[in-house]
Amino acid sequence: MALGRGLPEIDRSVYSESIHMEYRVEEIARTAGVSVDTVRFYQARGLLPAPERRGRVAIYSDRHLRKLRRIRALNREGLTLEAVRKLLDSPPRQSLRESLLGALDEAEGERTYSRAELATASGLPETLLQVLEQAALLAPSAAGGAARFTESDLRTAESARLFLDSGFPLQELLPLAQMYASHVAEIADRAIELFDRHVRHTDSDEEPASRETVTQVFRELLPAATTLVALHFQRTLIERARSRLVRGGDDEALEAAIEATEAARLKLTWS
Repeated sequence: MALGRGLPEIDRSVYSESIHMEYRVEEIARTAGVSVDTVRFYQARGLLPAPERRGRVAIYSDRHLRKLRRIRALNREGLTLEAVRKLLDSPPRQSLRESLLGALDEAEGERTYSRAELATASGLPETLLQVLEQAALLAPSAAGGAARFTESDLRTAESARLFLDSGFPLQELLPLAQMYASHVAEIADRAIELFDRHVRHTDSDEEPASRETVTQVFRELLPAATTLVALHFQRTLIERARSRLVRGGDDEALEAAIEATEAARLKLTWS
């Protein structure tokens, strides 16, 4: 039998919201369709408020159940736990700025790594990871004062290791990486200015776009811009490599390069 008003263990949804229900941790986990460990994990992450304590027994309320179901629903929609936490902590009418930040969080993915974990996962020493940070190729966020890295950082580190394993000298790669990072930052800033002017209408007499419209367009354009830039870079790299091979008269190498690029085109996914 569940706690509170002596109600039997049946579907609680048939009762009026005015009835205050109480649950032990096993009961609220079962009702929400999660494990006890999940309930405690959400508490530890600050997503779920601490329960009331009656001696050694933790007592949860309907408020906990509603929030627990909300967390699960948002997480299933693809939001990271950090994005869910920000959304739950925000006022009911979330600002446009907060919506855009939430979309950015979604794009980053859920799993994060400490520098030591990133070093283990990527196979690069921490000292080299710090060099990549200084070159702006890795972009850690500060969580509790400690640097945390995303899945995107892991893929970047793995790609850097591939270049090093292929024989490229670090002292020559880094200046190239820094040049790339500085130009990308400038182009990104200009792209954001265009977005503000033509989507958000911040510098015009037009009525500002709604929060929902801006957020939806942002979610659509972010992967589109990534695809556009990545495919353009690949195409440019291939064509310039072909031109160099032609000038060098290395027909055998040219034929192999063309065959390889025709067989393996860049594929981008966004989830």
